[in-house]
Amino acid sequence: MEKIKPLITLFEAYRNAENAEPMERYMRNLFPFLGIKTPERRALVRKFFNETGMLKEPFNKELVLELWEKNEREYQYTALDYIEKSLKKLTKDDLPFFEKLITTKSWWDTVDMIAPKAVGEIASRSPEVIEETIDGWAVDEDFWLRRASILFQLKYKQRTNEKLLYTYILQNAASKEFFIQKAIGWALREYSKTNPQSVKQFISGNQLAPLSVREGSKYIS
Repeated sequence: MEKIKPLITLFEAYRNAENAEPMERYMRNLFPFLGIKTPERRALVRKFFNETGMLKEPFNKELVLELWEKNEREYQYTALDYIEKSLKKLTKDDLPFFEKLITTKSWWDTVDMIAPKAVGEIASRSPEVIEETIDGWAVDEDFWLRRASILFQLKYKQRTNEKLLYTYILQNAASKEFFIQKAIGWALREYSKTNPQSVKQFISGNQLAPLSVREGSKYIS
């Protein structure tokens, strides 16, 4: 815990049990919280990054794991902040590491950042990982990996591999899992901003869950 000791000191000074209770409730009591609201947390994390100079160093998986292993959710959010500021340093060799993060302490708040940002960045620069790894996620038993496969192209816009997106969606279209149905709708909604006609035809031509249809059709006239 040497690397994150200064952050622990900063966070403990701002621990707030009164704030923590509604934060934990919002996350279905799956994770404990320190009770540090987002603006305060971001300011403290910025101070931590500046004082340690770690953003000028190579991507540090040990640091991320130390943050991931801490109980309170704010530490995982700090790891996500660090990952987001390190996207250009990531390589295809880091993908197994992100698979581990997706499947550990999994919930939408972590997966939905890792998939379109970290995984999306890696796959954009090393598209071979799609066939090597992400194709397998799309049919994995772990629905968080399936969600990640559907969402990794979320910010690709014109660069979206439409055939791949639709393949992953159809592989998961029969799922009763809320987070899969929601991911399908979200991915279609986002892609509809780029290619509304294609998404409209896809939705009308395939059997999708009502939730996916409702979400995916939001921007289609």
